[in-house]
Amino acid sequence: MTSHGVPPNLWNLAIMTKKEKVAGILGGMGPEATIDLMQRIIRLTPALDDIDHVRCIIDNNPKVPSRIKAIIEGNGEDPGPCMADMGRRLEVWGADFIAIPCNTAHFYYEAVANAVNIPVINLIDLVVSHVKTARPGCVKVGVLASTAVLLTGLYEKRFQEVGIEVLYPTSEFQVRLLQVIKDVKAGNTSVEVVKEYREICEHLNSAGVEVVIIACTELSVISCDLPFNITDAAELLAREIVTVSKNIQ
Repeated sequence: MTSHGVPPNLWNLAIMTKKEKVAGILGGMGPEATIDLMQRIIRLTPALDDIDHVRCIIDNNPKVPSRIKAIIEGNGEDPGPCMADMGRRLEVWGADFIAIPCNTAHFYYEAVANAVNIPVINLIDLVVSHVKTARPGCVKVGVLASTAVLLTGLYEKRFQEVGIEVLYPTSEFQVRLLQVIKDVKAGNTSVEVVKEYREICEHLNSAGVEVVIIACTELSVISCDLPFNITDAAELLAREIVTVSKNIQ
């Protein structure tokens, strides 16, 4: 027993818990993708009991203005101010760092980062760094994402900096992919939707890419076994949240 009357193993755990960081999740884009991220965090956390899990403060806010309307259709409200306000609230509520489980929303990353005094994980940088480290010599990647990601060049800009070419599906398949994303947002993850998704993945893989990046959290929800190399941005984000929270080196 310690001088506080607590068994040593529990006392050590209490000390570790105090040192852990609280994750703030800027969610709702979409809601199911946010839940999917939470499930991944739970699965990736080494835990024997409730106390071992990551404390998360989640603003699962589906009222964030549509990124599709703002970027693709060009007639929607700017999501940046709403996301910045969410970030400020998460900080006030006790978050030590923030994660945004939406690739497209990273077009507004600076709006959030500039609104808070705590770190904000950059998912795009995380993916690029992982590919560069895990696949040395890689020169061509495929990206499956919302059309908004294509229009903003979020991944091209960062991958070009490290000498990696980005390929997207052809225009026909990209239209089909956007419909799959919309289906998932509408709650449709049927066998037909998964089949369509698989065909689009196979199309992109046939272009000779070395790895296919799942760069949309809606697509991560219906992620299925595929016969080629996959890097799932949502999985990387969940792993990073656990790493940062648990102070894992």
